[in-house]
Amino acid sequence: MGSEQEQKQVILKNYVEGVPTEYDLLLVKDAPVPTLQGQGEGAFLVKNLYLSCDPYMRGRMRDFHGSYIPPFRPGQVIEGFGVARVIESENPDFKPGDIVSGFTGWEEYSLIQPTGNSQLRKIYPDRDGIPPSYYLGLLGMPGFTAYAGFYEVCSPKHGDTVLVSAASGAVGQLVGQLAKLYGCYVVGSAGSSHKASMRPCNLNFSLSLSLSLSLSHISVTFDCFVSVQVDLLKNKLGFDDAFNYKEEPDLDAALKRYFPQGIDIYFDNVGGAMLDAALPNMRIHGRVAICGMVSQNSLSSPQAVHNLFNLISKRVRMQGFLQSDFLHLFPHFLDDIISYYKQGKIVYVEDMNEGLQSASAAFAGLFSGKNVGKQVICVAKE
Repeated sequence: MGSEQEQKQVILKNYVEGVPTEYDLLLVKDAPVPTLQGQGEGAFLVKNLYLSCDPYMRGRMRDFHGSYIPPFRPGQVIEGFGVARVIESENPDFKPGDIVSGFTGWEEYSLIQPTGNSQLRKIYPDRDGIPPSYYLGLLGMPGFTAYAGFYEVCSPKHGDTVLVSAASGAVGQLVGQLAKLYGCYVVGSAGSSHKASMRPCNLNFSLSLSLSLSLSHISVTFDCFVSVQVDLLKNKLGFDDAFNYKEEPDLDAALKRYFPQGIDIYFDNVGGAMLDAALPNMRIHGRVAICGMVSQNSLSSPQAVHNLFNLISKRVRMQGFLQSDFLHLFPHFLDDIISYYKQGKIVYVEDMNEGLQSASAAFAGLFSGKNVGKQVICVAKE
């Protein structure tokens, strides 16, 4: 494949202030396809199949160099986790035809130079009986974030009461199900700014059933209200209860209603007002896992947290973490989650957009409540 061929790419126009919109990203239709020529040993060329939309990418859209991952560069293709097929290779570990997951560009073809931060690994969808896009969510970074955060950071005990924010998202949906499997009482919060209207929703949830030694995947697509998250949490994902936080004028009162005896574990994906309301409702020796701050990501002046004294009076442990802190557990994670999925103990919800032309709107939708479940872009099918 030569550089004279053209491809589509998604680039960042400029650094972003405020909530990202689809106009912050530009679809380029005549970018050159990269070539292996002159790249040296270790490089390989991939055809991207699926790309992952993740909230952490918002942090890379600002001119800030003090984070755990560098910012995107305006005018350049953005990158994120993806699933791709190797086309050409100068790397003995990645051969043509291999399916890989890891960091890749938001484009049709990417040139990969493996580094210690690329989290590249070969995946085996056919062998595992798992759709390849699931390696971006259930079996990818969000799934592993849920697994490591719940078991390692939250230190759960049977019978714990658990609150999960952004519970219908890629991380939250699995945290809640793992907590239920562990014997916890689980309440999820979710919300949308458009719940009074109705929109078509390509919501695909898959149940894996073991039938005589074979697996049957059941996918359902239907129209839904945007506030379907709450019904989804209770009736599909098995949460004990759920609420739409935007319909609660007093979050402290809401948490007291759902947790009259207090909260043992708060898995926080949003920060802001929900974190502030959770802290006074924690039980003695409670645990707070700080996974994300999606409510603060687009604010130039993030909101202060006012109830930190509760960490002292209630001896609460609050800990931030990255999934990359626990990569030594990744093989155990795959074994456990694949087993749970094949036994039908876990339901996985995926929101799929088709084509790179839909990428900017799909990403912006993360910050306005438009996605239900893991947001994925299908760039090409096998």
